[in-house]
Amino acid sequence: MNNVNTSLELFDEDVLSASDRQPILVDFWAEWCAPCRVIAPVLQRVIEDLDGRVGLVKLEVDRGENMKLAGHYRVRGFPTIILFHRGEELGRFSGARSRPQVLHFIDEHLNAQGVFANHLPPRIRE
Repeated sequence: MNNVNTSLELFDEDVLSASDRQPILVDFWAEWCAPCRVIAPVLQRVIEDLDGRVGLVKLEVDRGENMKLAGHYRVRGFPTIILFHRGEELGRFSGARSRPQVLHFIDEHLNAQGVFANHLPPRIRE
């Protein structure tokens, strides 16, 4: 899994079930949101840097019934990025962030759970 667009109907499969196999970052975003457009390529680069160790799933909140998921997860602003592992939320942040900030967020939360245990490649620990 590299970059998947999901919906209310597919969220359980694309995120919760998939997070049993690998950690999943979920990008709650909206088309009209400028910071969402800023962070999208940053997230893609981070996922590429991690060589498939973390998946990226995007949920456009204004499409169909997707806003129900934003409400369920108490998303208050966009973009909001939530990290899931084994069906559970490990952490979240809102707003645009730099590549090093996103990598630090992932490293911090997954190491706390013993998922990567400081095994991220040195080139991304900058």
